[in-house]
Amino acid sequence: MLLCFALLLLSGASHAQQLTIVHVNVVDVVSGRIQPNMTVVIAGKRIARVSPSARINPQSGKVVDATGQYLIPGLWDMHTHVYFDGTAAAGTDLILPLFVANGVTGIRDMGSELEAVLQARAGIAAHRLVGPRMVVSGPMLDGPKSPYKASIAIATPADGRKAVDQLKARGVDFIKVQSLVPREAYFAIAAEAKKAGLPLDGHVPDAVRATEAITAGQRTFEHLIGIFEASSTAEDGYVTGQEKSPGRLLATYAPAREAAVVRLLAAHPQVWQCPTLFWERGQWLVDSIAWQQDPDLSYAGRSWVNQRWPKAQTNIARTLDTEPLAVRARFVTHELDLVRKLHAAHVGFLAGTDTPAGVDLIPGASLHLELQRFVAAGFTPLEALQTATLNPARFLKRTQDFGTVQAGRLADLVLLSANPLADIANTRSIVGVLADGQYFSPTDLAQLRQRLQQVAAGK
Repeated sequence: MLLCFALLLLSGASHAQQLTIVHVNVVDVVSGRIQPNMTVVIAGKRIARVSPSARINPQSGKVVDATGQYLIPGLWDMHTHVYFDGTAAAGTDLILPLFVANGVTGIRDMGSELEAVLQARAGIAAHRLVGPRMVVSGPMLDGPKSPYKASIAIATPADGRKAVDQLKARGVDFIKVQSLVPREAYFAIAAEAKKAGLPLDGHVPDAVRATEAITAGQRTFEHLIGIFEASSTAEDGYVTGQEKSPGRLLATYAPAREAAVVRLLAAHPQVWQCPTLFWERGQWLVDSIAWQQDPDLSYAGRSWVNQRWPKAQTNIARTLDTEPLAVRARFVTHELDLVRKLHAAHVGFLAGTDTPAGVDLIPGASLHLELQRFVAAGFTPLEALQTATLNPARFLKRTQDFGTVQAGRLADLVLLSANPLADIANTRSIVGVLADGQYFSPTDLAQLRQRLQQVAAGK
């Protein structure tokens, strides 16, 4: 039913061959300046012109009066799992449109069922589905005993090479490695991905050092994994299989080792960090967060709220969060401090959420909370906004297509009622969204959100 509803929304939007936004404040995410009283002309899928409003008198198409509003580039969530294990069934008619309803016009999917995610990527590009543009890995490459359905079990170097070649043939955009990949298999995967012309992203596997991952050409460190270990006097033990935990990482923390890995990452600007700070806090403090009071809970699938999240909360408490809450809280503070140090060293950051794989991760909504965590780590609102706009474009080497509000860029844009540079929480004041040139008006968004609440109640 939502698919039919979405097609109606897209059909209505597609009638406007030209859209002109007048009297809008354009947010320059490069300089942090506000360009007041501007007119932005959208022709098809791209921005045709950005000029002072006094110079343009729209003659055709739809006109949007955005007096007092702010226009930013469309947001990116750089760590998602749309078709992942227990939430995969909600991928098409709940998760994907929730991103758009929250101003997220692009995602990097870090592990999903292959057929489903490839079909969704094609359907969105063809405007058959409501959703963000997608950069996808397909299933994750994990160890031989991976707990995840959306993964390929890797036991040997040959397994790794075969998986890379198979995914390359299917047209994925990059390879995602998970924590349990065996050591020699990891290096085979990295070499094969390089040979295939596919970037390598993901966790620094437990059996690999951060320095080795950098040398192997890994493009991202997710969740800050690898950096904590490199900052510990027990790093060699972790590589050979010793258990690690927040308390142990804190107890073996060595400031000099941390400073060394920060310097190393700063010297390799091609390696980016996607720390998923909102989820990291939720994971380590899962027994203390009051997710039942989340104001966005009506957009979460009913089965997530009633079954998946309570079960995950119990499992995490039993297997991960076994140390005292005070210790885990200190580790969360330590994470923010590490991010602050990396940022001061000009290491690149990407905003990502891990949605909807964890407890209280709601597609789209969680991205805005992630930006607030960056500010808590010392980023200015502009710098936080860049992690979801300019930085993804730079990371993907597509600054000519998105990341800024400029002529020639793809029409992925968000209209806000308040200035996000004054308060990063204002990214939630969404009054309009353009996704690949398709305009969702306030009325469209209200209807979409209402329908998504209904869908969530049935999931």
